[in-house]
Amino acid sequence: MEFETGGRPDPSGSGGSGGGTGTRPPGMSASAGNEFDYRDPVGTFVGATRGVLTRPVDFFRGMARQGDFLNPALYALICYEIYAVLGGIIGLLFGSIGSLGAGTAGEQAAGVATSFGGFIAGVVLAPFFAALILLIMAGIKHLLVILIVGSSNAGFEATLRVQSYAFATRVFWWVPILGSLAGFVYGIYLSVVGIREVHATTTGKAALVVLIPVGVVLILALLLAAVIGAAIFTLLQQQV
Repeated sequence: MEFETGGRPDPSGSGGSGGGTGTRPPGMSASAGNEFDYRDPVGTFVGATRGVLTRPVDFFRGMARQGDFLNPALYALICYEIYAVLGGIIGLLFGSIGSLGAGTAGEQAAGVATSFGGFIAGVVLAPFFAALILLIMAGIKHLLVILIVGSSNAGFEATLRVQSYAFATRVFWWVPILGSLAGFVYGIYLSVVGIREVHATTTGKAALVVLIPVGVVLILALLLAAVIGAAIFTLLQQQV
């Protein structure tokens, strides 16, 4: 995997990291550039996922910057749905095993039914959560692109496309502990590479765009954990 500092111009001007908004020539489908295309969902999904995960620099360098919101967004939703289904199955299995180990037969059946209901709800609601996460993350990152990279960026759609294909790591988030942790870290790497390539900027600026939101979320999470911890400690002290 490459991690060069700064993008290089594409001599053809057809979507490299030279700062243009490069779209593909007329008549060339998204799948021709190893991107997802709903007209060939299985083949292009596998191809896009393989390209993003194993050759991210080449993938984002050759990715179109504009012209199609639908296919990248659908790709992100499919990745998230796979995570929801497989992760839900894992949760359902563990929940069912836990329910069968305690209580009466009726309580066990109720526990299994509750776990199954949660699984169905998670699968049904997954596309809505995916779309919300995608839009929020792309919006925040593009605001930072404007502030850090400047007005010469490739536009919001380019940022949205990067964010969409960075969802490729979600396919493995269902693996307990390791999958979500490794997927989260590698997703950050993919986002940095993607922002750098499509907006023709440096690795440092791209890293700032990606890491600032992560840092803010981590700080807020730590503050929330500290507040909850202090509240629990206070309650325990009062009971002593």
